[in-house]
Amino acid sequence: MLSRIDHLGIAVNDLDEALALYRSGLGLEVHHREILQDQGVEAVALQVGESAIELLRPIRDDSPVARFLAEHGPGIHHVAYRVDDIEAALAHLKTAGVRLVDETPRIGLGGTRIAFLHPKSTFGVLSELVERPTAARGQREG
Repeated sequence: MLSRIDHLGIAVNDLDEALALYRSGLGLEVHHREILQDQGVEAVALQVGESAIELLRPIRDDSPVARFLAEHGPGIHHVAYRVDDIEAALAHLKTAGVRLVDETPRIGLGGTRIAFLHPKSTFGVLSELVERPTAARGQREG
């Protein structure tokens, strides 16, 4: 069901400061940048081999990332796993008793379909399922 780690989501207060480190210090290039109004974040994906780092900056105070930063400060927000069929994965997980944040997929960065699993069901780690659009699946295949 899970084919690989798609990305690690990192919550940051200052996107420019974080990008300076990841681009200049670590030599990573921006793969995609987008504002996701419905999630209340600006997200930047940086390719790292077959996976990515996704920097997340809140664009409003009531977003989940803003609440995370207020409670925990900057750091790893979630782990995202690649799936080929997000509906099948969600159905399987629900049957297995995993608590879902999203019962149905929503649109994520770059037109992906995403759904989150509640951290109370995944040992305290917010987990995300990611299904890439068919045309884009090869973009992060490494």
